[in-house]
Amino acid sequence: MASEVDKTDEQWREALTPEQYRVLREKDTERPFTGKYLDAKEDGTFRCAGCGAVLFDSAAKFESGTGWPSFTEPAVAANVELHRDHSHGMVRTEVTCRRCGGHLGHVFDDGPRPTGQRYCINSVALDLDPRTGGEEPTQPR
Repeated sequence: MASEVDKTDEQWREALTPEQYRVLREKDTERPFTGKYLDAKEDGTFRCAGCGAVLFDSAAKFESGTGWPSFTEPAVAANVELHRDHSHGMVRTEVTCRRCGGHLGHVFDDGPRPTGQRYCINSVALDLDPRTGGEEPTQPR
């Protein structure tokens, strides 16, 4: 599926920090145990740092011990896409933002119940909107 957000490479470089650009646009990975949301306990919604799409809810976040924020499921399944990733001599499932095509991380089948999934997501690919009450938004900012 084509991305809804259509920016040139130059526009992405201007909009993102160098680390965000490397992860979201070049499919890099932040170093484990360094991300700002690894130990985040705040109640809220995690959005795509590239386009603002709602991706994960803090209620689905759990401690995986892997070095990256982990979630059992997306907040809005339609806002993420899954792709086969054969890089680095492994077969994994890549998670991208459906709206902007940004690389978020990978999903594995070794998570806790009820889903059994572990969405292992780079902190730099996320922005946290603290919960302020009322119904959570499902649309980009």
